[in-house]
Amino acid sequence: MCTTRALQKASFPDRRPLFYYITNRRQLTGISLAACIRRALEWGVDFIQIREKDLDDHDLYDLTCRAVSLARGTKCRILVNGRADIALAAGAHGVHLPSVGLQVSAIRPWLPADFLIGVSVHTKDEVRRARLQRADYLLLGHIFPTESKSGYGPPLGLDYLRAICSSVSLPVFGLGGIRPESLDAVLETGAAGVAAIGLFQRKADFAKLKKLRIQNLKIRNRNSGF
Repeated sequence: MCTTRALQKASFPDRRPLFYYITNRRQLTGISLAACIRRALEWGVDFIQIREKDLDDHDLYDLTCRAVSLARGTKCRILVNGRADIALAAGAHGVHLPSVGLQVSAIRPWLPADFLIGVSVHTKDEVRRARLQRADYLLLGHIFPTESKSGYGPPLGLDYLRAICSSVSLPVFGLGGIRPESLDAVLETGAAGVAAIGLFQRKADFAKLKKLRIQNLKIRNRNSGF
């Protein structure tokens, strides 16, 4: 059984940069999703979004409970894509909403004050709407070319990310095609952090992340840590 409240008060972290792992078990080879979540937690990821849209309610709830259990005792916040009900039931920290569909304003009045709501955005109008509706953070993408977004138009690019970061006080994460070698370029735009699937799931990319942490490069220099 899961606990029915969050692991800890889900205030948004002040430290920068932040790292946000979005799960996709269908892209995994040679490692289970639970093991991938565990190693991301051990590395020090700040957020994990459970994004397994094909799971039925029961399996999504069970998976979220497992993630909540694995993250207990860390500062990582667990969120569920599009399902505030399952996030609440499983004791997660929040929900992440797509750019179309249910709006922040529709669910904010019914959720605990410490429950995080993030939103995917692609345009200035979507950014404006999310800000007015009191979203807690934004995922902006896709920044770089990526196979998973090949049907969604050209990448937004670093200049667009920089313009959005300078126009809002909300934390903005760069998303889409993020690789270890592009982390500094994304963070230099003023982004609060980076969000990614493959960065945390591809063996080679994650090995580079571990090396960066060991070398204590600027992407992992923080005022406070785990």
